[in-house]
Amino acid sequence: MSQVFMNEVERLKRQILSLSAMVEEHVMLTVNALRERDEAKAKQVVNNDNQIDAAEVEVEEEGLKILALHQPVAIDLRFVTAVLKINNDLERIGDIASNVARRTRRLCQNPEVDVPSELIELGRHVRDMLHDSLDAFVILDPEKALAICARDDRADELTRRVRTLAQEAAVNDSERLPLYVDIILAARNFERIGDLATNICEDVIYMVRGEIVRHKDLAECD
Repeated sequence: MSQVFMNEVERLKRQILSLSAMVEEHVMLTVNALRERDEAKAKQVVNNDNQIDAAEVEVEEEGLKILALHQPVAIDLRFVTAVLKINNDLERIGDIASNVARRTRRLCQNPEVDVPSELIELGRHVRDMLHDSLDAFVILDPEKALAICARDDRADELTRRVRTLAQEAAVNDSERLPLYVDIILAARNFERIGDLATNICEDVIYMVRGEIVRHKDLAECD
């Protein structure tokens, strides 16, 4: 393994960790904006999305350069390919958080519409899933990654609960139907963040064990 290769891999690590921190902050700010009904914070999330896009492109370019110039094998190849997949998932999480922020801005302008506490809980839950999935990536812990995957069921449950509550409220307040649709779609957006955090965990397992666990029952992966 050449020193040039090692230096470029270290640079790739720094870039993906920087993007990870940026996206995690993006999601945290989105959840806070919704919880506090803070339009300024929601606007900040939307405005910061371009920074995530730019960082994602830099990681992709660096990863592809390593693959093309050094043709890594075994664990090094798994690391670079996993980083490229995680990079894509992080960019998508950033976009989804921005979508929630846009819906939050509309909800902030209509304080008479209550935001279900379950939606806030869902946002916190997937925020924590993302944080822990990135921690599992940093420490390369497949057991921790596997445990995080199991937490996605709770995100699905909360999403269904928010949808039911918003639909019931819309029946009695049909004039504000578009806002209840925003609540339902925000829940779906948060649920998708949970799905992508699970994807990151699956990539950590692949990186460490060389095992593809997508489409497998979790019990088969212990």
